[in-house]
Amino acid sequence: MKEKKLICNIPSLDLPEGWSCIKAEGIGPFVTKAILKHPNGSHIGWASRDHRKHHNLLDSDTKSTWWAPKAIGWWVGVIFAIGAVCFTLGSSPVYPKIVGNNLDGMTFFIGSLFFTTAALAQYIETINARQTPKGLKLKEKIRLFTWEPRRIDWLAVVVQFIGTIFFNISTFYALNSLMTVQQINSQVWTPDAFGSICFLVASGLVWIEVGHSLFSWKIGSLSWQIAALNLIGSIAFGISAISAFILPLTGNPVNITLVNLGTFTGGLCFLIGALLLLPERTHPEKI
Repeated sequence: MKEKKLICNIPSLDLPEGWSCIKAEGIGPFVTKAILKHPNGSHIGWASRDHRKHHNLLDSDTKSTWWAPKAIGWWVGVIFAIGAVCFTLGSSPVYPKIVGNNLDGMTFFIGSLFFTTAALAQYIETINARQTPKGLKLKEKIRLFTWEPRRIDWLAVVVQFIGTIFFNISTFYALNSLMTVQQINSQVWTPDAFGSICFLVASGLVWIEVGHSLFSWKIGSLSWQIAALNLIGSIAFGISAISAFILPLTGNPVNITLVNLGTFTGGLCFLIGALLLLPERTHPEKI
């Protein structure tokens, strides 16, 4: 899929009278970056992620990086971080030995609930990006639901939210230690695999959104670092899911080492990425 110039039609923006879009870029049907023309003739850069993170109806506390409970972006980072801590702990070599298998399983389930809560908050954040160019703060209504599949960020957060639901199901059934091999593969492994696929798709969409292409290298960008960490974490979760399939002949996972290592690596990547959301919110990047 090649990067290409697109018709200036940005689904998430409603340009006021006198404004125009003179250039847009992206992948496939998605617009991820554009140049807008102000009525006075000046040009203003627009980028999908930057716009929702730094021009949002639900961000009323923009000064503090590490304590901003009035900003939904802050909550997204904090709640995702808590969920990631649970998955990292649960898959560590020491934690299960200390707390036992039952509490270890409960840790994963609780972590999945935090993931779902954070994903829902991220959806609310995304649909409440202002529909006017940055700098304009016209009165807009808070939105609780939208249908905007032509927005790459909307599609990414919806797919991720669905993925967290699959993880809720998987980790809940995993609490039952009396299941047969067939039940484990159908009720635990299958939703885990679907959840991992959703996370990989969502992370891939965000990677494209941030880099504006399939391949990019912007190591100095916080947004790019977050996208890269989440993509690596999703790949690690995927490896863990594949390795967790229970072989009927032995009753054991394909590779228990990869199961734990993949989950631990993914959780750690998601944790760092979640924490980086906090400074990203207060440090807009030049478009």
